[in-house]
Formats: sequence, C-alpha cells, structure tokens
Amino acid sequence: MRLPFTKMHGCGNDYIYFNCFNSEIRSPGQLSVLLSNRHLGIGGDGIVLILPSHRADAKMRMFNLDGSESGMCGNAIRCVAKYVYDNGMVKKRNLQIETLSGIKKLYLSTKNGRVVLAKVDMGKAELAPEKIPVKLKGNVIARPVKIGGKEYAITCVSMGNPHAVVFCKDIHKIDLPKIGPQFEKNALFPEKVNAEFIEVVGKNHLRMRVWERGSGETQACGTGACASAVAAVLNGHCDKNADIKVRLPGGELTVKYTDETVYMTGNCVKVFEGMVEI
Repeated sequence: MRLPFTKMHGCGNDYIYFNCFNSEIRSPGQLSVLLSNRHLGIGGDGIVLILPSHRADAKMRMFNLDGSESGMCGNAIRCVAKYVYDNGMVKKRNLQIETLSGIKKLYLSTKNGRVVLAKVDMGKAELAPEKIPVKLKGNVIARPVKIGGKEYAITCVSMGNPHAVVFCKDIHKIDLPKIGPQFEKNALFPEKVNAEFIEVVGKNHLRMRVWERGSGETQACGTGACASAVAAVLNGHCDKNADIKVRLPGGELTVKYTDETVYMTGNCVKVFEGMVEI
C-alpha cells in the first residue's frame, strides 16, 4: 500500500501528516511507531491524521512515537491549519479544528498565499487536580513532591493534556533522558504526564525543555509552552495578559494567559512531501 504524506513542523516539533479527507488509515498507532523512527522510517515525533469534521472545518488526530493517541498538540494543529489552507481545502484565515480536547479556533497569517504563522485559542487552563489529572488535593502550585528520590516543586496544569512544570536555574544541566521518564510514569499522574523544565530568562521571557509522554524529549511542545507560561504567572515570574516569549530548542512561541483563555502564536513549516510503502 502506498500512502502520500507531508512532513511539517512547528518550532521543530515535527510530524508526518496524512490527508484522510478521501481515504482511511487503519491502525494509526501502529503506523506511527513504524514511520516515526528516525533511522528506520520517515522520522518524526509521531503522525497526524487530517480528517473531515461535522463540527468544524477539519479534524485532527495525533499519535505519538509509542503509538498512543494525544488529545491536543499546539504545534501540530498550526500545521493542520496550514495544510488545509494552503491546499485550498479551507479558504479562510479564521478557522476551527476539532481535536479530542475540543474545537480550537485559529487565526492565520499568510505570505504569498501561504500560511506562515498561526495564533491558536488553546482554551482555558485547567488547574483542578482531578481534571489534569494528578493525585494531589487542591491546586498544585509549587507543590513539593518526591520523584525519582529527589524533591521538586511542581506546578500542574492541563491544556487538554496533563503537564507538570518545574522551575530551575539552568535547564541545560537537567538530565532529561533520566528525569523525564521518572516524571512521565510517576504514580501521581494516572494518565502519565508531560514534564517541562523552565528557566526564567527575564521579564516575560522563559527558556524551556520538555519531556513529552509517549515521545520523549522533543524540540518543542505547544501545550507545554502554554502550561509553562500559565505556571510562570501563577508563580509570579511572568505577567497575566502579557505576551510571554517561550524559547524552545526548535524555536520560539508567544503565549498570552488571560482569565478566559490561553493564546499561542508560532510558525508552521512544510518540509517536504513524499510517498511511503507499507
């Protein structure tokens, strides 16, 4: 079977995209494991299916390196918006995309008829522990916990998926391949967790490394950047209703945390198209 695909990335968070408007992909979790391998497959942080929707302009389903499905990805959804706009499937700059975490609104910036930047209304940040979920009582803000035999002050936020944010002096000194899995699979997080390690660079300016559940360390995580900006406001490091720059290994995202919602703005880049035999 031959499948056409498009490789795209947002801030280096790269996925393999399949247009499923007129075709069906069976066992997408297995396909993600097969194709995401950077040595034996196409290579990426997972695969994304672009599907028709009865509720929005398009629907997104995304699968991680290990085959698990995620509810939301802020970087992938910008690329989905770019794909449907650039390919003439949806010709409007304000559109809606359905995800497992609800319908998200996007506002597109174009150049020469192609989308180069997208702003996403990521929805309200969820702090209630049972909705994140995390097995702690009350809002978890700078809460001391022991993970892997070491104490960390964690702030927990859901942006459609669970996040545990830790502030530190130097993110480059974090042994993320060791610590990341300890966070991801800790019993505190019944649905596993994405772990963000944040360095405060300056006023409304953060530097971030992320360990994503099901994928490991990635170049960027849109929901993680949003959760980190929210955590930074809650911990007094950044301002509410301000543009917060979040610098990731793959690029920079701009996040604004308001009472009503969280906005995230970043690039979306088409790398190449191809055909794969499975």
